Amino acid sequence: MEIDSFFLDTPKEFTHYQKDLRTKRATERNIEIIGEAMSRILKQEESIIITNSRKLVDVRNRIIHGYDSVSDDIIWSIVIKHLPILQKEIEIFLGE
Repeated sequence: MEIDSFFLDTPKEFTHYQKDLRTKRATERNIEIIGEAMSRILKQEESIIITNSRKLVDVRNRIIHGYDSVSDDIIWSIVIKHLPILQKEIEIFLGE
């Protein structure tokens, strides 16, 4: 996953993420892309079961449209908790 590559030279820790604006924006952009892809998948195949798929789309919308400010805590939670699950589910779905 591309987001993991943002942490090759730095520890994958919240404090480092929070202080690095470039990494924050790149991470947000990648979550936008994931959310958009998820939205398209759900439109074509509503029965697909991917954990928190709707929440990923909602976060994408929040980032894109600037509803309030995007919370570093929420983005970091997605990176640490939800993206690893998503990656495993997609690998299973694709038969990898």
